[in-house]
Amino acid sequence: MNLAQLNIAKAKYSLESLEIKEFVDNLEPVNKIAESSDGFIWRLKDEGGDATNIVAFSDPNIIVNMSVWESADALKNFMFRTHHRDFLRRKTEWFHNIPEDSYVLWWVPYGHIPTIEEAVEKLDFLRKYGDTANAFTFKSNFSAKEYMESNF
Repeated sequence: MNLAQLNIAKAKYSLESLEIKEFVDNLEPVNKIAESSDGFIWRLKDEGGDATNIVAFSDPNIIVNMSVWESADALKNFMFRTHHRDFLRRKTEWFHNIPEDSYVLWWVPYGHIPTIEEAVEKLDFLRKYGDTANAFTFKSNFSAKEYMESNF
C-alpha cells in the first residue's frame, strides 16, 4: 500500500497579488524537491505544473495539494526536512486558519492514483468521524496493516 494525502489551504489573497508572491514563486522549486524526494510517487498537477488552478471546493480561494508516497516517513521527510518546512512555518502569512481538518491521509493500493473526488470524500469522512484507519492525520498515523485489517 502507498500513502495518499490531500491538504487544502484558503488563500488570504489572490494568487496574483504581491502579498502571496513569495509563496507562488516557490511553488515550482518546492514541487521539484517533492518529485525528487525518496518515496515520492505522484502529485496532482495541471498543464502548468501545479494544482493551484484545480477547483475541488465551492470556495475559489481554497487551493489543493494532493500526492502519493511510498510511506508516511517519506512524506514526513519531505514536509519537515526540506525547504518545504520553511514555507510550512509561514503559512499563516498567506492562508487563513481553517477550523476543521485541512489535510487527510489514507492508504491506496500500489499503482492507484486517487481522484480529487476521492480525496475530498476522505477529507469529509475524516471531518465527520475523526481519525480512523480509513482516513487519518499524522496524530494517529494508522498503518497500512491496520487499514487492511479494518477493511477485510
